[in-house]
Amino acid sequence: MSKYARDEFDAVEENSARHGVHRASIEPQRRSLMPLMIVGVAALCVGLLAFFIMPKVLDNDTPMAAETTATASASASVSAEATPSAEVTATEAPTTAPVETPTPTPTPDSVVDKTTAVAIFNAVGTSGLAGQYSALVMNDGWSVSQSANWAGQPQATSVIYYNGIEQKANAEALSALLNIPSVIDTAELGLPLAVVLGPGA
Repeated sequence: MSKYARDEFDAVEENSARHGVHRASIEPQRRSLMPLMIVGVAALCVGLLAFFIMPKVLDNDTPMAAETTATASASASVSAEATPSAEVTATEAPTTAPVETPTPTPTPDSVVDKTTAVAIFNAVGTSGLAGQYSALVMNDGWSVSQSANWAGQPQATSVIYYNGIEQKANAEALSALLNIPSVIDTAELGLPLAVVLGPGA
């Protein structure tokens, strides 16, 4: 028992984390983030090296392999030319007379038949345009079956429609005559040849 009177410093809790009168409570130590940061920077450096340097290394290997292959093939051809047996066989080969190739018979898609009827449609709305083109076609020896306004969908440009491979040569001949480069194979119109005059005709 103390001979001094009790004061406020004697009232200490039994389970307190404080030690002594003048000491603060002991706080747990914080873990350092330095090792984690070092590992992160190292991983970033490895990733950058792989991204920027590895493609250049791989690209440099490919041309070297191609050059090696080209050099090998060139040396093989030189050695083949330098072989005396190749020269002997070339001089000993019998000479033959040139053979005439037969003239190919024209196929249906390469014969122009101007007796095929041509239909000419005006898709622009300009009065008399179909008649002008009909006269141009007939002056070249073609027969025109009809000359009328276009009742189908609007056209972005002039088109020559033909029905089947046998009409392809006819369509190409009309294309050259009328200066209409667009030629389309279709059976929807039910006509062998049809010229649809669009904008620019």
